[in-house]
Amino acid sequence: MIYFALWPMHINPNFPSFDLWQLATYSFLHGSVTHLFFNMFALYIFGQRLESLFGTAWFLKYYFACVITAAMTHLLFMFFSGENLMRPTVGASGGVFGLLLAYAKFFPDSRLMLLFPPIPIKAKHFVILYGCLELFLGITGSVRGIAHFAHLGGMVGGYLMLRGR
Repeated sequence: MIYFALWPMHINPNFPSFDLWQLATYSFLHGSVTHLFFNMFALYIFGQRLESLFGTAWFLKYYFACVITAAMTHLLFMFFSGENLMRPTVGASGGVFGLLLAYAKFFPDSRLMLLFPPIPIKAKHFVILYGCLELFLGITGSVRGIAHFAHLGGMVGGYLMLRGR
């Protein structure tokens, strides 16, 4: 399974290196049951309405475009920042962030109930706040072990696919 995670591009015989298939396969792996649960819960909640609106074929193209863009953004950030971590990236969060963006675009006034704190918020406001939080956390590096720029890359991939829709 280690060869399906997203590895940075480095030359070290002690670690697996980047392979093209990892741009998609990393999204099927997760670091913990909690990580898997929250990603799949978000995929179910937001993806269900989007798939109903646009159909399965469009939904799959959109989702995997977000996953791949998230992976490429993460790899580019790691390359240009000089961070060459010897650990893989896993999770569907980049694709989920793309779904959040699409959900906010097509259902902007839909009310979401946050868990912490338990207050209702419109989808469009939630996505803006969450995107800004990810940018802040990514720039400051204050929360390690999370691929903040992959999350933002998923949103960028979603935005590029949604232009003109």
